[in-house]
Amino acid sequence: MADRTQRSIVIDAPSDRVMAVIADLESYPEWVAAARSVEVLEKLPDGRARTARFVLDAGVVKDTYTLAYTWRPDGRAVSWSLVSGDLQKAQDGTYELIALPDGATQVVYELTVDLNIPMIGMFKRKAEKVITDTALKELKKRVEG
Repeated sequence: MADRTQRSIVIDAPSDRVMAVIADLESYPEWVAAARSVEVLEKLPDGRARTARFVLDAGVVKDTYTLAYTWRPDGRAVSWSLVSGDLQKAQDGTYELIALPDGATQVVYELTVDLNIPMIGMFKRKAEKVITDTALKELKKRVEG
């Protein structure tokens, strides 16, 4: 099993507002630099995504992939896993939201990605770190902005 990358950030907003931004997958292209398009393919009864297709363009890395989502009932976490992808053979991730006493939210992001092309472990971990750091900074900017 691949190593998991974990990063976190504090966002000055309540966790329900943070989760609302995370759950609005179809708006990702408005604030996630690498997301060209996101299409929710299936929805759960509560309106949240069960599966979604992403078109990613991060310069050198381009991929089209489908993720399946599991939303924790308390609204404090979401996890996903890869259903299919062009470049990726596996992706597992989680956002966990921790409400802080001052009304802010700590967001913990865990990610594991495995590609169909060979990549030295050191480079793969560096890429995961860049992906998670960028995602958290973009999320913070979107929620607080």
